[in-house]
Amino acid sequence: MSDILISERITGAAVDALSDDFTVATEPDLWRSPDDLRDRLAGFRALMVRNQTQVDARLIASAPSLEVIGRAGVGTDNIDLDAAKQHGVAVVYTPEQNAISVAELVMGSMLSLARHIPAASLNASEGGWDRHRFMGVELYGKTLGIVGLGRIGHRLGIRARAFGMDIVAHDPFVRADGVVASELRSPMLSLTELLARSDFVSCHMPLIPETKHLFNDAAFAAMRPTAYFVNAARGGVVDETALIRALRDGDIAGAALDVREVEPPVASPLNDMDNVILTPHIAALTDEAQERVVASLCGDVAAVLRGEMPAHIAR
Repeated sequence: MSDILISERITGAAVDALSDDFTVATEPDLWRSPDDLRDRLAGFRALMVRNQTQVDARLIASAPSLEVIGRAGVGTDNIDLDAAKQHGVAVVYTPEQNAISVAELVMGSMLSLARHIPAASLNASEGGWDRHRFMGVELYGKTLGIVGLGRIGHRLGIRARAFGMDIVAHDPFVRADGVVASELRSPMLSLTELLARSDFVSCHMPLIPETKHLFNDAAFAAMRPTAYFVNAARGGVVDETALIRALRDGDIAGAALDVREVEPPVASPLNDMDNVILTPHIAALTDEAQERVVASLCGDVAAVLRGEMPAHIAR
């Protein structure tokens, strides 16, 4: 019997320290082969993943010794929580350790959209100096609509306030008179009201059945033609076909996407649009965030294996 199997790239001092008390097998490409993963996992007590490994009911059932699944990240949409519960397997995750890094990337994305920074940089590096082509807008005085006012949305709002932005928010689980909304001075609106009022819209909703394609044709039609859309949450929250139509038809001014419906994504018209910024799911990938994420994850996995209560358990 072995202890911990790591099926994606999860490294750091905390992982190294696990080897002092447990047997740890690191196979960062194992997620690519579900059959091999099922065979390999059968003899392990713990599985540690990021977002690529699909931990479905079949995989969980194939591992009779499995006690805990550790997810290095905020969302657990790649893990069948019901199946884990049925088999008595704890699921631990890192709900807040990367929130600052994600909020900072969104701020950078909004600045890049507002000031055309990627396109202007490319123009200058190719010998151009077409200054007036890249006329932009300020964030100051604009309205940011935050869809999902959890840990990341809250931190984004604090940073946007420092830029002089007004905040409006939509989140069915946040009270209008609660601490977060009060601190940000953000009215809680319906999604349609938020879209109509916002100059920038940033999505921070989890991917659940109720939020699948939340941003569809109707949502983009409700936005201002001068507004920008940013998604650093989950790709499935956005209907990419609808987004492409909205960008082509001028329903919105531009978009920045750090996540996609399929990752890695297939070829898309988004790749060739001047008003689109694409990044490869890097919002949480900073040295500081990953150190916090890995330390938290390793601590919770070790706690479960020792029969102790973890700090962050998914319900």
